[in-house]
Amino acid sequence: MQKLISLNEAGRRIGQEHPRAKLLDREVDQVLDLLESGLSYAAVAEKMGVSKSCVAHIATGRRRSQVVARTVRVSVSR
Repeated sequence: MQKLISLNEAGRRIGQEHPRAKLLDREVDQVLDLLESGLSYAAVAEKMGVSKSCVAHIATGRRRSQVVARTVRVSVSR
């Protein structure tokens, strides 16, 4: 089985493919939507099951703000 992995300009994994990612890409989009609707960092953090600082880092662009430079196909064994 093969899987597509997103990489930044330095060739490092980004987004949900990063080994320490706590949220999927679609969940990050949901965090941003909830914040845009007026919820506080604390309310969003509780709803998503992450820390308030995680939500704050997403909101300020400290996390998940890199652009995909390329994608690679890797083999995954089950």
